Amino acid sequence: MKFKYLSILMLGASLTGLTACNDFLDKVPESAVTPDSYFMAEADLAAYSINLYNFNTIPTGKYGLSIFADNDHTDDQIAMNSSSRWVPGQWLVGSSTSDSDRNAVWNFFQIRDCNYFFDQVMPKYEAGQITGNEANIRHYIGEMYVLRAYAYFLKLQEIGDCPIIETALPDVEETLVEASKRRPRHKVARFILSDLDKAITYLSEEAPGGKNRISKDVAYLLKSRVALYEGTWLKHHDGTAFVPGGPGWPGSDNEGYNAQTEISFFLGEAMKAAKVVGDKMVGNLVNNTDTQEGMSPALASINPYYTMFCDTDMSGYSEVLLWRQYNQSLGVTHNVQKESQHSGGGTGYSRGLVNSFLMRNGLPIYAAGSGYDAEWEKAGVAATLQDRDSRIQLFTKKDGDVESYLTDGGATYVDFNWVVNGNNETRMTTGFAIKKGKHYDVYQQITHNVGITGSLVFRGTEAMLNYMEACYELNGSIDGTADNYWRALRTRAKVNPDYNVTIAATDMAKEALGDFGAYSKGQLVDATLYNIRRERRNEFIAESLRWMDLKRWRACDQVKDYQMEGMRYWGSIYEGALTNDNGDNLAVVSVEDGKGNMSDQNISGVYIRPYQISSVNNSVFNGYNFTPAHYLSPLPQSAFRQTASGDKTDLETSVIYQNPGWPKVAGQGATSVK
Repeated sequence: MKFKYLSILMLGASLTGLTACNDFLDKVPESAVTPDSYFMAEADLAAYSINLYNFNTIPTGKYGLSIFADNDHTDDQIAMNSSSRWVPGQWLVGSSTSDSDRNAVWNFFQIRDCNYFFDQVMPKYEAGQITGNEANIRHYIGEMYVLRAYAYFLKLQEIGDCPIIETALPDVEETLVEASKRRPRHKVARFILSDLDKAITYLSEEAPGGKNRISKDVAYLLKSRVALYEGTWLKHHDGTAFVPGGPGWPGSDNEGYNAQTEISFFLGEAMKAAKVVGDKMVGNLVNNTDTQEGMSPALASINPYYTMFCDTDMSGYSEVLLWRQYNQSLGVTHNVQKESQHSGGGTGYSRGLVNSFLMRNGLPIYAAGSGYDAEWEKAGVAATLQDRDSRIQLFTKKDGDVESYLTDGGATYVDFNWVVNGNNETRMTTGFAIKKGKHYDVYQQITHNVGITGSLVFRGTEAMLNYMEACYELNGSIDGTADNYWRALRTRAKVNPDYNVTIAATDMAKEALGDFGAYSKGQLVDATLYNIRRERRNEFIAESLRWMDLKRWRACDQVKDYQMEGMRYWGSIYEGALTNDNGDNLAVVSVEDGKGNMSDQNISGVYIRPYQISSVNNSVFNGYNFTPAHYLSPLPQSAFRQTASGDKTDLETSVIYQNPGWPKVAGQGATSVK
């Protein structure tokens, strides 16, 4: 039988259709062409690298939501549909990896294309054969090191141990099978950091094309993210099958892994890289004027901190390191304002996330003297959020908020009927609807596929939070730099900058009720570490980082029968008030036949429980449950079949191993892992 090795470690690269674009706009599809006369000019390098930008941004699909929905299926956000992530036995091993899915766990297209670039370009560059501006040529080489590092980081998050390949391989079975052997994750992470170190030596401080292209600070920020990820993963997963050489680890050679050495190395590297960017941010944070609507029709009352996430031109914001631009005249648009920001977007913040935000005096809502009154929940979302951290007020739709400004100077207002109206793309699932990234332009909201608001990819503020966490995880204390960063972030959020007030008032048992990040290894963490995690959670609401954080913290071991909740409906101003034009109540309770749109107070209590609205074919009706195997994704059966010996029928002869708890046979779920 002849096997196709595209899904293992492919050889070729594709060049046709590449243009000398200098902006992170729409990318032209790739197809094969010979490189004999290519990679000879600066423009060739620029076009090839921009075509491989694979960062998480707003998609262009008609009903695509956005990065603002990527925290769905965590403890932060609740989508209309549930995820098999929280149902042991329902997430199954796949049979194969589609060659068209460039991001599949056992596809290496992006890495292969980067390696092909280095194979072709570096000899020509070293021989002085590439024409153009020397600084720009070096910059585009640096971009490719970042892109390969980013591609490997995605693999590290998904599957952990991974092959390390630095050259495009020939389509020869023996070569590909040998190269597909997995290396222990700490070696993969070190390889990623080495690529980023190379990138830093090549990249310019300011990229050609501005903030639509990778810069040196992007490389530093990504380095801090990768190093923090690996350092905290190794620390919190220590003693398990998820670290090299741990009990039950499926590999055979941990390549000299020493836990303390590696943890200290990665956390130290995270601090050093983060400080480079963090020091530039701390005195230069985008101003939060606390203007709740963010922008007026005449743009006379702009809140820059709000508009940073929804502007059509993000280049002028100090915190923005990399963003994707959209342009209607070029046909490069999205549908986010229409399908996500005009309604509920089929997602919403969880009650646990909302409750994590402090009062402006720095106290948790349950603390004595905080000023919070639980009765506010009955009076609606706006009342619930009063006197709170500015971030939850700014980035949540509230009663009386403007939805859009009309061309005649009028306005429409937030409609809470979306709580019980709409479909997977429009429902306001929890009542706490996401306002981050929302523009007020009515044209973008009522017309399909004309969205031109930018998509923020890397924000320098992350460096400050990366440093704070790495510092405490490594040293067990907050140094002067971390202190300075933390106070600056809280000041911008309109919260008492003295974080010690918060730490002293923190009750971990109460925080654990709505925050998986209160745990590591199934145990509550200390109040200082928790509040560092809280700051990160609150700063990055709806910015797609939550699942990455929960995995590296090992924060899901304790999740058992956990019920996700939204705002208070029963006994609040909304009960009976969500009506149609005839005044008919739109809320319907009908749990057993799946025809309802509101959870039953007798089953769920007074808060909306989106996953208890229907019991029909609902595997999370009784709550979220977690099995540790789900910290990593399974490799598909085809990966073992393609790398097995002989006639390829005995999967146990494969040179690669499956992730902990996962079988090699397709259609089977994970088993328990210690």
